[in-house]
Amino acid sequence: MLFIDGTWRGANGNATFETSNPATGEVIGTVADAGSVDVDAAIAAASAAFSEWAGQTAYVRSAVLRDAYQLMVDRKERLAKLMTEEQGKPLKAARNEVQYAADFLLWFSEEAKRVYGSTIPAPRSDQRFITLQQPVGVVGAITPWNYPISMVTRKVAPALAAGCTVVLKPAEQTPLCAIEVFEILDEVGLPPGVANLIPTANPVPVGEAFTSDPRIAKVTFTGSTEVGKVLATQAAPHMKRTSFELGGHAPFIVFEDADPVHAAKGAGLVKFLNTGQACISPNRMYVHASIADQFIETLVARTSALRVGNGLDAGVTIGPLVDQPSLDKVQHHVDDAVRKGATLHVGGKPAKVDGPGEGFFFEPTVLGNVTAEMVISHEETFGPVAPVILFENEAEVIAAANDTAYGLAAYVYTNSLARGMRMFEALNFGIIGINDINPTAAAAPFGGMKHSGIGREGGREGIAEYLETKTGGFSI
Repeated sequence: MLFIDGTWRGANGNATFETSNPATGEVIGTVADAGSVDVDAAIAAASAAFSEWAGQTAYVRSAVLRDAYQLMVDRKERLAKLMTEEQGKPLKAARNEVQYAADFLLWFSEEAKRVYGSTIPAPRSDQRFITLQQPVGVVGAITPWNYPISMVTRKVAPALAAGCTVVLKPAEQTPLCAIEVFEILDEVGLPPGVANLIPTANPVPVGEAFTSDPRIAKVTFTGSTEVGKVLATQAAPHMKRTSFELGGHAPFIVFEDADPVHAAKGAGLVKFLNTGQACISPNRMYVHASIADQFIETLVARTSALRVGNGLDAGVTIGPLVDQPSLDKVQHHVDDAVRKGATLHVGGKPAKVDGPGEGFFFEPTVLGNVTAEMVISHEETFGPVAPVILFENEAEVIAAANDTAYGLAAYVYTNSLARGMRMFEALNFGIIGINDINPTAAAAPFGGMKHSGIGREGGREGIAEYLETKTGGFSI
């Protein structure tokens, strides 16, 4: 169903599309397929609701988000099971994501009450300056399939907290997860029109509407760099506010003073999280030559122990890729690397999994002797492949790590505080984990540099993306 102006309804013309389980191919739901008439109705509803919602006190907006947080936590198991069925990640990981999603509702429920203005000393004795923060207006939001609940709340929560209204298009692969989130917003009493949901199998017209309709003041998107550039190009003539969280090509750097076993354990945990389908997933593992053997030995052993399968099955740690093109891309990256001289330590091909249907499974893979000539050294794999590259010194690895158009996340393992600080300052990435494989939280800003995006989500920066600063000069 679509959720427009506080009402659950079918699409104009009763168009629908199916969503399926990537582990089995089984159809798990039929969803209303929004068309241009529906998109226009959703934008109109959000536009009509904006003034009243923006005029509510911060405490009113905060209370709605706080209630949504509690309801989401109460429904964690139900939401996690649905996520595993629709997106594929193991149930444990799905539970973690639901909590992460709820954390954004809680964090921004508090940030709603911390939208501060300021007073500024004026150069004249008869003059006063003050600033005021106000919501930008109607937000068009587009969310991805790889984190189908937390990416919804990471955009919707700050927008609502700021006083904006929202029209959200979820990924066509995971509309059921977004519907469940909007059911929560509906149940906690969000006024009609404040948040609207328009699932569709054809995202292109929605992006065009968001970037061209004058009623949309801001566009926020999480997805591929290629699509982000298209949306940015379309939005530019209309001078719309934008924030984009795009692709990455994260380096994972292990220095000679680090414990190679400890580093390899961390590398495996973050590399194979969500089957490697995360924008902050390490894509290049730079390991100092003096400890490479121990690192690879540990990583291969831990990778070999991972269990591939349906995320609902007990003991499964690696779920499916989202679709056949994703599986084909991973295979291409592995084949190209091996053909050009990489060592295949483990994995390297589609995985055979017992059960109904045919899912998009790929064996967790470790490649050694990876070089700069290989495609995997430059393109984001978005799959369960860990390529290991050797290095000799700090200057060399900084240059190699920064030699990419992307700038989202990076990881460094070292026991030297001085080196950790140097790397933090020298690496051109928006998020850097120093001996930390999870440098993210609702309270911390998330976003990248260069082709990895514009703007930040989470933290106090997250709500600023939905606010305009107004300056008042008073002559007294």
